Amino acid sequence: MIAAVCLGFFGATLALLGMKCTKIGGSDTTKSRLTVLSGFHFLLSGICCMTACSIYARRITTDFFDPLFVKQKFELGAALFIGWVGSVLCILGGLVFCLSASESFSLKGKYRYTGAVSFGTKHSQHNRTANSLQTEPREPRRQLQRNAYV
Repeated sequence: MIAAVCLGFFGATLALLGMKCTKIGGSDTTKSRLTVLSGFHFLLSGICCMTACSIYARRITTDFFDPLFVKQKFELGAALFIGWVGSVLCILGGLVFCLSASESFSLKGKYRYTGAVSFGTKHSQHNRTANSLQTEPREPRRQLQRNAYV
């Protein structure tokens, strides 16, 4: 549980540094890497917390059902259920951090606007090449100025 608390603290600190609204942390790629690292910290924190709660619950149940155990017997309490739910939420939060940052890595440079090359569409260019057997002379294409509206 101590490891889970420490990993959760470092994960929260790295998530704070990796947010886009903070000035600390550097460029967007550095912030994305910090976010992924905080996601891994949250995943490990959730796994550590789940392990600790499960080991303690197993100990309680084996002592409870052991007929030779004469000391005070305990039952599963609300604290164990809160620990399990908290660890599941920590794991889900870590997955969200990891998946949201991996999206920014894969889309980098994929949607770059380079400007319009021509005013014709591919559909109209395809129709021109398909109908090129016509014998009628065509007018040359007019070059429009930059701010011309037709």
